[in-house]
Amino acid sequence: MSTNSFDNKKLRIWIDMTNTPHVLIFRPVIKALEEQGHEVFVTAREFAQTSQLLNRFGIKHTLIGRHQGKEIYRKIYGLVNRTGRLMAYAAGKKFNLAVSHGSNDCAVASFFLRIPHVTMFDYEFAKVMHNINLRVSTKVLIPDLIPSEPLYEYGGTDEKIDKYPGLKEEYYLADFKPDEAVIKEIGLDINKIIIVLRTPPDVALYHRFHNPIFMDVLRKLGRRGDVEVVLLPRTPEQRKEVLGMGFTNVFIPEKAVDAQSLIYYSDLVISAGGTMNREAVALNTPVYTLFSGKMGAIDTHLIAEGRMKKLTDPEQIDIKKKDVYSQGQTRDINLLLDKMKEIAR
Repeated sequence: MSTNSFDNKKLRIWIDMTNTPHVLIFRPVIKALEEQGHEVFVTAREFAQTSQLLNRFGIKHTLIGRHQGKEIYRKIYGLVNRTGRLMAYAAGKKFNLAVSHGSNDCAVASFFLRIPHVTMFDYEFAKVMHNINLRVSTKVLIPDLIPSEPLYEYGGTDEKIDKYPGLKEEYYLADFKPDEAVIKEIGLDINKIIIVLRTPPDVALYHRFHNPIFMDVLRKLGRRGDVEVVLLPRTPEQRKEVLGMGFTNVFIPEKAVDAQSLIYYSDLVISAGGTMNREAVALNTPVYTLFSGKMGAIDTHLIAEGRMKKLTDPEQIDIKKKDVYSQGQTRDINLLLDKMKEIAR
């Protein structure tokens, strides 16, 4: 149990979300904090399906800013502009704590407003991001699979870095209950081989490459009559490009869906990102990573354990129905909450 002196104090906590996975990460955090009697205020950036998911889960929020694009000068403008708007939002609200998953905007705004800030992440080589948020955040909360040493060059210190066991997905999926309704919602045939395909993160600075393997995989799967592909694009441009290819067995949902249930009932996940891959690991669905940046410690570990595979050639894909629907290890969200609240003022 936590011995934090703030255990019995009602806190005002600010959570900022800048990307779709953050809604999933913080949904049970918000629920648990509110059940403990704390006030939670949520801000969000308009990007991908972030606002759709917040609405889907009924999370009250304030939209502030939007993604400015992948060019560096646009990112700099976005950081300055949104940080200023967040400062205006947070000023005078007497927040005891701010939390985000790699939001530089929130980290910098909190620094100037002297609000203790926890930054979370699970990829250690996003150098531009970490050179900012590690230096200005009060605490860095990461999985224990990530070594501390690579973070020192970004301003991380042993006093600032705190770690939790396992994957973050094992915490926020602890209350997961699969809902087969997502299969009907998308229009899939559960008897066919269902494959979830996630596009590369084209707008991320740490993944600034064209990934030709992705298109080769899509073409291979698009020719299979026994396969149904659910493609989850990150941007409207990606959606438009794939729709123009005319595959009859590729389904692209028009709005945010229950992606975790989709992964659970799918036979295979192929993704160039990170969170969805680890969700597949946590939900015991076979998964291939297409990530072409510098491999982080978590993915390296999962690949070494055989829980995830690195895909370098579409011919490596083992296309078949999986044996059983099941979920792997889960963890107590309160462990994360205790670590967050330790720095509340």
